[in-house]
Amino acid sequence: MRKTTPYIIAEIGSVHDGSLGNAKKLIELAKSVGADCVKFQMHISEFETTPDAPNPTFFSEEPRFSYFDRTSFSIDQWNELIIHAKNQKIDFLISPFNIEAVRIMRTIGLNDFKVPSGELSNIQMLKEISRNFNKVYLSTGMSDMNEIETALKVFGNQTNGVTVMQCTSIYPCPVEKVGINVLEDLVKKYDLTIGFSDHTRGLAAAIMAVTLGATIIEKHLTFSRAMYGSDAWNALEPIEFKQFCEEIRNSSIILQSPVDKNDLSEFRQTSQTFKKGIYTRKSLSKNHQIKDEDLIMLKPLIGIPASEINNVIGKTLNIDLEAQRAIKYQDLR
Repeated sequence: MRKTTPYIIAEIGSVHDGSLGNAKKLIELAKSVGADCVKFQMHISEFETTPDAPNPTFFSEEPRFSYFDRTSFSIDQWNELIIHAKNQKIDFLISPFNIEAVRIMRTIGLNDFKVPSGELSNIQMLKEISRNFNKVYLSTGMSDMNEIETALKVFGNQTNGVTVMQCTSIYPCPVEKVGINVLEDLVKKYDLTIGFSDHTRGLAAAIMAVTLGATIIEKHLTFSRAMYGSDAWNALEPIEFKQFCEEIRNSSIILQSPVDKNDLSEFRQTSQTFKKGIYTRKSLSKNHQIKDEDLIMLKPLIGIPASEINNVIGKTLNIDLEAQRAIKYQDLR
């Protein structure tokens, strides 16, 4: 078991809708709700898509080509966002959706790359990334195991900084399509950091992923699911994302905190309050030989625990005892 706290990435996607101000506020929001890293997407239409490319089923309000153009940032704006993230003390990550985006990222000093699911088979882009990188997160939502293997081969012996992330590219992802078994397979197959990109709207999938070995967790974040765009309606709102971060980290603490079931020292006071001791059901005289019907089990546990009744029955009293008196071993012979 890897002794590490899960690293949580807040995926912003297109929620900013091309607004630099919104993007900065989303960085602040990600920090405030507990994320370790904020992630944006770099789309450059002419290097990514044909003008007449079809829209995904979940977003058809405007053509993809013009949507990417309208919501993209300039290099100066990207630099502003990087500086803003540094000031907020939160890591900054970008998913490049084309080879030109990879090159731009390098010019603005970014050598960490999140490869989106649709680009895992883009060997040309992977080769460009492999020439110089610090960390690479490979999202596998649209790839089979052979494609994952092919993508990893691009990095050769440089896989020390590579994370493979189980992902299901359905928005939102139904719980029966999470593929937690695939994450288990990835953990067994690769001596790499394994992550989970969560497209469900709940907490259970990511918590299970952590218990099975995922150390990188990604989830979409938005101000409100009512916002315009392709990502907001599938994201968590601030209160939900804060709870998400808390529960992910709690699950990690639980996983890494073994308890000795035989060590009850922490529960001594609680045990005395809630467990029962052996008491007299009625007044008993000195030299009386105790029978089962002479006894009653009551709270609090003061003298002999109820579990030790067999050590009391048949014993003789040293003293007179009134009714409902806790029996102690010094009272017996």
